[in-house]
Amino acid sequence: MMENVVSSETSHRDIDLEKIRLTAEEYYRNGDFYCSEAIVKTIKDAFGLPVSDEVISMASSFPVGIGGAGCTCGAVTGGVMSLGLVFGRTTPRDRKVDKVMKLSRELHDIFKKRHKYLCCRTLNKYIIMGSSRQMKQCIALTGEMAQEAARIIIREQYKSRV
Repeated sequence: MMENVVSSETSHRDIDLEKIRLTAEEYYRNGDFYCSEAIVKTIKDAFGLPVSDEVISMASSFPVGIGGAGCTCGAVTGGVMSLGLVFGRTTPRDRKVDKVMKLSRELHDIFKKRHKYLCCRTLNKYIIMGSSRQMKQCIALTGEMAQEAARIIIREQYKSRV
């Protein structure tokens, strides 16, 4: 599918990880997009992926722990979706699925190591939803996962070129 498709105008050297973090955070902070949507849009645009903005709509189901259910953090699911967008498969039985699953597990484990939990409900257990404290936390998690997904994409793109 998208593997190794960093836009011809964009190389891994042109990708600014800090800018990716800040862009995703700004989308959330401004109310333009929620966590998962902000990450997918940021990664799509930063890497010049040749897909429609409709991929962002797929991410619209995941904020606040999958549709507000409080399950897996939308920042994690947005990052995982972004990895799938770049490294996922579109044809049956394509073994590329093994790589994207490994990379998705890596992103999952990074988040879990840093924050202990992936459950949105637990991450926000002692925080009032909609409060400035909750917004600050979710904005930071959104930026963090966008940046980590981008870091993995850059590393894997670079490895495939050497």
